[in-house]
Amino acid sequence: MVQFIIRRLLVSIPALFGVIFIVFVLARMLPGDPCLAALGERATDEICDAFNDRYGLNEPILVQFGIYLRGLAAFDLGESIRYGRPVAEILIERLPTTIELAFYALLFASIVGITLGMAAALRRNSKTDVTTMGIATLGVSIPIFVLALILQYIFAVALRGAPLQLPPSGRLSPGMQFDTIPEAWGLESLEGFPRAVLDFLSNIYTFNFVVTLQFDPLIDAVQHLILPVIALGTISLAIIARITRSSLLEVLGLDYIRTARAKGVADRNVLRRHAFRNAMLPVVTIIGLQLGILLAGAVLTETIFNLTGVGKTMFESITGRDYIVVQAFTLIIAVIYLSVNLIVDVSYAFLDPRIRLK
Repeated sequence: MVQFIIRRLLVSIPALFGVIFIVFVLARMLPGDPCLAALGERATDEICDAFNDRYGLNEPILVQFGIYLRGLAAFDLGESIRYGRPVAEILIERLPTTIELAFYALLFASIVGITLGMAAALRRNSKTDVTTMGIATLGVSIPIFVLALILQYIFAVALRGAPLQLPPSGRLSPGMQFDTIPEAWGLESLEGFPRAVLDFLSNIYTFNFVVTLQFDPLIDAVQHLILPVIALGTISLAIIARITRSSLLEVLGLDYIRTARAKGVADRNVLRRHAFRNAMLPVVTIIGLQLGILLAGAVLTETIFNLTGVGKTMFESITGRDYIVVQAFTLIIAVIYLSVNLIVDVSYAFLDPRIRLK
């Protein structure tokens, strides 16, 4: 197991290098001048010369790439052109929003998708099957931005004042007060990497409010998450439901399932002990791959619901020619995606003992 993980990590290095190089080159192929995008009317020739010299933009592209790699080797992600702040600080503030949104969207899609897929498979060609697959087809067909606007209209406008009314945007209601983890635990004097970790976890609001026992902000944060989670997770939910149904139907038709039933094993035990575990192998793979879709969909979702996360920051950075932020955020997202895929591969060994990690 350890050798497999080490081997996969080593194989991931060329993939990460390729992502870094491609994004680095493509970012600099974008039309427009970073100095003009950042300074606007204040940009003069003298100021832009100093600006380009500060950020190394007047160097040949290969020299710029070498400087960037040297910074990465020292765990320095650089300084944002647009915000004038270290990218690490921006990541600590905004990456938790995307992680929180993607995690709950994936959790929602997985639980509901697997449940619907199992219900459809166990009642094949029934009204339940037809209805479930119809919902799945509809979920795949509706774009995220359309579904998001529909949800906002229904739950924030049409149901205004009703018990089912939900907030249309933001992470918390205006004026909602809360303590961060360092404040709640009396660790304000903490500095360095441990403080950065606690600040990062504090910006995952639901985690922060659970560990610090702040229940009013927790309820408010959950209410603000419901609509963006549904909008982002619906497409993945539909895909997971269809894969679960087809995989479970295939397993239920195998010889060993018929043998178990012929021996008098209850259908509940056949499903739980034999069919479900083997049917989950392709489903787990699909769930891991959905992370990429969720991270990509977060760009639209965060913009529509006014959530300041990676997606919205990436959009602002691309339009503002902020190369440093684009490169750093892409690298972090690639690391997250490769890590999840490694977890998916390792989980195969636990789902099916016949599979050996080599």
